[in-house]
Amino acid sequence: MDGMSPDRSRLVELTEKSRTSLASLSAMLGRNPSYLQQFVRKGSPRKLEEADRRRLAEFFGVAEVELGADPGHSPRRESEDFIAVPRLALGASAGPGAFSAEEISFDSFRFSRRWLREMGLEGADLTAIRVEGDSMEPTLRSGDEIFVDRNKRAGEGVHVVRIGDALHVKQVQASAPGRIALISANDAYAPIELAREDVEVIGRVVWKGGRI
Repeated sequence: MDGMSPDRSRLVELTEKSRTSLASLSAMLGRNPSYLQQFVRKGSPRKLEEADRRRLAEFFGVAEVELGADPGHSPRRESEDFIAVPRLALGASAGPGAFSAEEISFDSFRFSRRWLREMGLEGADLTAIRVEGDSMEPTLRSGDEIFVDRNKRAGEGVHVVRIGDALHVKQVQASAPGRIALISANDAYAPIELAREDVEVIGRVVWKGGRI
């Protein structure tokens, strides 16, 4: 970016790629929401504090050198071996539908790259959201955290979909030409059939976790 130092340009690039914002990242660091915006646009502070730089590097899964550390800085093994999966402050309804908040990451899960490879998730564009409602029981229970791969929007399977302003997690099946069927795992909920253009497929559910 014109007139912007490499570390600032890289921060903007990583922020956009992760679909988060400088304000939410500032909040993650415990800073004023404008902290990183001022760093990027006004050059203040001149360099990120080491703790802030390290936290951002861990979040993005990159070496600290990319965010302004001295070239001789020893990269943290954690940054190389772990990747952060951002958690979004919204729910995917397994019931009547949950209205989505702004998709800003407020936290993250950290998983080893080896585990992601073993799970077949290397290279996936993952975000984590929480299930609300009981229509996908016993497959998914209310309170479960699910990983959604935004790279997988085609084909059948359990997907997070948006209908209007509401998010749902449903089994997606092709129906009549130009139609899509959304199936609940819980037999108490009838299938929903809609025109394909009325449903935005956000991504496929590829992992779940929850309390026992």
